Order: sequence, then structure tokens, then C-alpha cells
Amino acid sequence: MPQNDKGEARGFASSKLSVLRKHPYFADLEPAAFEQLCRYAKHATLKRGTPIFAKGDPPTSLFAVIEGTVKISISSPDGRNAILNLIGPGEIFGEIALLDGQERSADATANTSCELFTIDRREFVPFVRSQPTLAMKFIELLCARLRWTSDQVEQVILQDLPGRLASALLRLTERRKLTEGERTLAITQQEISEMVGMTRESINKQLRAWAARGLVRLEHGAIVVLKPEPLQALVEAGPEDGD
Repeated sequence: MPQNDKGEARGFASSKLSVLRKHPYFADLEPAAFEQLCRYAKHATLKRGTPIFAKGDPPTSLFAVIEGTVKISISSPDGRNAILNLIGPGEIFGEIALLDGQERSADATANTSCELFTIDRREFVPFVRSQPTLAMKFIELLCARLRWTSDQVEQVILQDLPGRLASALLRLTERRKLTEGERTLAITQQEISEMVGMTRESINKQLRAWAARGLVRLEHGAIVVLKPEPLQALVEAGPEDGD
């Protein structure tokens, strides 16, 4: 668990607090309720690779990403890793254990240098109980998480490598709300391999084949989606035709 900077979030620039205000789950809060939420929020700055929480930890806080990316992952005893999600600016995480009071179900790590807001469970749970609309928003969030996980399981079971990879790239662009001309995903080939359950070498080979066809462009630490339509066609074609 990272140490919070001294002072509460109200001491920070309003541009950072706007991350909470712009979030769809907090946008409709009344001004007084939002101010109360901001009083609970504390600021933390983390270096890349800093553990935020580990699987099995007690749920102490909710987190909102201001800058950077947080990796949600699990690992096996033999050292294999699987990335379940990458949480970017404007997104929140840690809500599942926070709401049900059970142990953390995965590890969370600063994938890049990050700025976060943290809200203590002892303050946030009573706040949600006092805000029925916000409680419904969190039900929607949990449903979205479940759909995301179901999609990942479906791809691993039913899709071949091209379909898995294409689907992962498209889902990441959709979640980041990247539009034409700015579909740059700040993700490494190792990270994408851990998301789709294939080796980095296989991922590199497939991406290079797509790059030769002009579907993607490979940059240092990033993948640029140039033509999403052919990738979507691969997803829909299924394993038999998705070479």
C-alpha cells in the first residue's frame, strides 16, 4: 500500500479533482455531496512497479487514477502472470473487495508512474449508503467488470491468436474512447501477451504481419491501431478463417 501525500485532496489543483467530477459514477452528485467526497480523497504519487495491493489483502480503499496506468493481474506459483485489466486516467479500481468486504481478488501494481486518489473504505461505504443513485452506479460498474471478464474468458476458450489479439486491441481502444487518428495504445507486447494468454514471440509475429498489411503500427512501448475494421472482421470470422 503506497503512502499518501500529506493533506487531503482539497489541497490539490481543481484540475485533478475534476477526474472525480468527470467520472460517470460521480458526475451527477449534488455539489455538497461531491465536496464531501473530495474531503475523503487523499492524493498519492507512485513510481512504476510500486505494489498498491496484493491478492488476499484486506479491502482498505477505493482508488481513482489521475495520471498513469495501473495493472490488475494474477500470478501462478511457477511465476506465470496474467493481466486482467489495465486501468487508465479517469477510471477507478478496487471497488469489488471494497463493497463486499472480502479479500482482494487480484494484485494491483503501478504499471507506469502514477498519481492516484484513495478513499478509505470506512468513509466511502457510509457515503455510498447515503447516496442511492451512486449505489446504482456502482452496480452498473460491477456489471461492466463482469462483462469484461466474460469477454476475456470467451476469447481464451473460443478464439485463436489473431482473434484474441484483435479483440483485445479493439476493446482497449473502445475503453479508452480512442477515435480515428488517435488510436495509440500505451501497452507493450509483453503486456498484451499476458492479457491474451499467448507468448510474446507469437504476439510479435502476429503484430508484424498486421503491420506489413497496414492494420497497425508498432512503436516503442505502444501499438497504434490504424484500421480497426479488418481487425473486427477477424474477431467475427472465428478461428477457422482468422489467419
